[in-house]
Amino acid sequence: MVLMESTSKYVMAERALTEMLTDSPGGELVRTGSPNLVCSVLPVHWRSNKTLPVAFKVIALGEIMDGTLVTVRAGNDENYCGELRNATAIMKNQVAKFNDLRFVGRSGRGKSFTLTISVASSPAQVATYSKAIKVTVDGPREPRSKTRKFLYQTKLATKATPTTTIPFRFRSTSIPGWLHGSTGPSEPQCGFRYDIESDAKLSK
Repeated sequence: MVLMESTSKYVMAERALTEMLTDSPGGELVRTGSPNLVCSVLPVHWRSNKTLPVAFKVIALGEIMDGTLVTVRAGNDENYCGELRNATAIMKNQVAKFNDLRFVGRSGRGKSFTLTISVASSPAQVATYSKAIKVTVDGPREPRSKTRKFLYQTKLATKATPTTTIPFRFRSTSIPGWLHGSTGPSEPQCGFRYDIESDAKLSK
């Protein structure tokens, strides 16, 4: 008899969970390891100590008294207890809303955190959210292939741009007269004249 009642409660909770996940717009909720708890979806990759785009929520499908403490922990095989901020919330109307939950600890290169959600009810309930979020110092970045392609295109564009040629300024003193059959100094026949004052202005 007890087994039948527990099975019936499990089926009802599973049905309520399915309906809630179906009705949630844009897939905002996700299953946890417990059939009585669901939570909001976290970003796949996020920057350390940055505010989440949407407040994290834990929703209970069963009856939990208002004022029950809900705690969130994060960890994996590399960082078994990642540092969190504002990781506790109070259950109210079957919803625990975490104000400004922040992931300070890093999950490690190529790894994600698994969340452990603990509800201090009687009896206590514990749920897990596997591979919930990847936390790094810089957060999500462009793939290396795109970055290399951009640098390559920029290099080609730089090579294709013609360089500016600085005209050569001929500087010469007056050609001696004996070079062109004159006894006195004269202007150079090549058409250039050395001007000390204008040259000084250009050099400034």
